[in-house]
Amino acid sequence: MSEAIVASQAPGTDLVSVPGASGARQFWRRLRTQRAALVAAGVVALLVLLALAAPLLTAIEGQDPTTYHPSLIDSARGGVPVGSFGGVSGDHWLGVEPQTGRDLFARLVYGARVSLGVALGATVVQVLVGVVVGVAAALGNRWIDQLLSRITDIFVAMPLMIMSLALLAIVPSSFPRPLLVALVIGLIAWGNTAKIVRAQTLTLKGLDYVSAARLSGWNTWRIARRELLPGLAAPVITYAALLVPMNISAEAALSFLGVGVKPPTPSWGQMLTAANVWYQAAPQYLLLPAGALLVTVLALTVLGDGVRTALDPRAASRLRVGTGRKREAKAAADSKKAAADASAEKAAADASAEKAAADASTNKEAKA
Repeated sequence: MSEAIVASQAPGTDLVSVPGASGARQFWRRLRTQRAALVAAGVVALLVLLALAAPLLTAIEGQDPTTYHPSLIDSARGGVPVGSFGGVSGDHWLGVEPQTGRDLFARLVYGARVSLGVALGATVVQVLVGVVVGVAAALGNRWIDQLLSRITDIFVAMPLMIMSLALLAIVPSSFPRPLLVALVIGLIAWGNTAKIVRAQTLTLKGLDYVSAARLSGWNTWRIARRELLPGLAAPVITYAALLVPMNISAEAALSFLGVGVKPPTPSWGQMLTAANVWYQAAPQYLLLPAGALLVTVLALTVLGDGVRTALDPRAASRLRVGTGRKREAKAAADSKKAAADASAEKAAADASAEKAAADASTNKEAKA
C-alpha cells in the first residue's frame, strides 16, 4: 500500500522513495546518464578491489608491508632509498620507504584497507545512530523530541578533531586502533544524520498512508518499520554516500596528527605523517598516499553527488561535466514530441471515426 501511494506523490513534494524493483531500474537508468558518476563508481570499485586483494597482490610482488630492508637504503645519506625513483625495481614496484626500506606498494594497498575500512565503519555507525535517534525524536512525544533534539544539537556543535584527539589519547593502546578510530568518528559525528532523518520522518508522518496505518491500529514500531523506514531509504543512502569521503579525510587527519592508526599498521594518513620530511629526497613517498587520498575522496564525492541526483531527479547535479544534461534534455524533448505526435494521431483517428459515422448515417438516411 505504502509503495503505491509514495510513488504517486505530487511532483512538488520533497519526498523521495525507491519503491521496489521498478524504482531500482529507474535509479540505474538515471545514474547511467551521468558519465562522471559512472567513472567515479569504476574508480571506487577498483580501489575496493585493490584493498581486498592486498594480500594477493603483495604475494605476487613477493613483499609485505612490515619487513625492513636495510640494504636498500643509503645510511650515509640519512636513509635515502638506493637507486632511481626511490628504489623502484622488479621486486619493489613503487620503491621503498626511506630509513626503513619497507615496500611502498605493500604499504599503500594495505593502507587502503585501513582507510576505506575505517571510513565505511564510521559511516555505518553514524547512519545507525542517526536513524534511531532521528526516528525516535520524530515519533516521540514533545518531551522526548525536545530532549533528543537538544542532545543532537550538542553533538553537531562538537568539534570532531578536538573530541577525537581527546578520546583517542586516553584509550589504552591494546584496543584495536582501526576499530577505535571508526567508533570515535561515528559516535561523535552522527548529529547531522539524525537531524536529516528527523526532518524527513516528520514529513512522512503527515502523509495519508501513515495516517491510515495509524487508524488501522498499528503500533509505533510497526509503522516505523513498515511505512517510514522505506521512505527514509533514499535520503539516508544519499547522505551516507557523501559521508564516506568525509570520514576518509577525518581518519587521514587523525593519523597525520599521530593519534589514529599506530605503526606498524599502514595507513595513508600515517604515511603522510612520516613523509613530511622526505618530500625533497623521496617525493614519491609523499605523493603516493596523497594522490591516493585525493583520488579516493574525489571519486566518492562525485559518486555521492550522482547517487543524490539519481535518487531525486528534481535536484540538479552540482557537477558541470559528465552529467548527461544534453542527453536528458534531448530525451525530454523527444518524449514531448512523441506525446504531441501521439495526440495528433489520436485526434486524426477520432476525426476519421466521426466522419465515417457521419457518412454511414447519411447513407442510411438516403436508403430510407
